[in-house]
Amino acid sequence: MASYLAYAPEGTPPEESVRVAGTRWAVEDTIKLAKGQGGLDHYEVRSWAGWHRHIPLALRALAILAAEAARAKGGSQPAPKRSAPAACRSCVG
Repeated sequence: MASYLAYAPEGTPPEESVRVAGTRWAVEDTIKLAKGQGGLDHYEVRSWAGWHRHIPLALRALAILAAEAARAKGGSQPAPKRSAPAACRSCVG
């Protein structure tokens, strides 16, 4: 048996607390996927600026992979392509 200590507004129904607790697994799976496919774990933190550049790029890569996978399965159409900001053009090749 496991228990959770929850901080929620007074009057929050137990069903809502259970639903929120259940999202933990989805978050953990997404982080695991981001590490494996998005390159989230390919950076050794040396500076805040470097970390701040790497993490958004890794998460954007994961979002693109997820959108393309959904499109390949017949899901929704991908969002229109936008050009990368000037500061990122050298990063994305």
